[in-house]
Amino acid sequence: MKQTGEKKKSAGTPIYVKYIGLSFQLFGVIGAGTWFGWWIQQKSEMKFPVWLLLFSFLSIGIAFYQLWMSMKEDNK
Repeated sequence: MKQTGEKKKSAGTPIYVKYIGLSFQLFGVIGAGTWFGWWIQQKSEMKFPVWLLLFSFLSIGIAFYQLWMSMKEDNK
């Protein structure tokens, strides 16, 4: 018995597997951006953490853009 309007699953994998992978991707992007900002901050020896803040917020923006594009793709 098929339900109408049910979304197709790709290759038989449950949809929650995609979102678990997406959470690790978001964690990785934000973590890498923050680490890179911290590394540059240590090299520049500035007192105010401008590089750490810049790369942290930039990586958060990139991560949420990737999330938005993934959700937009799911609605098709």
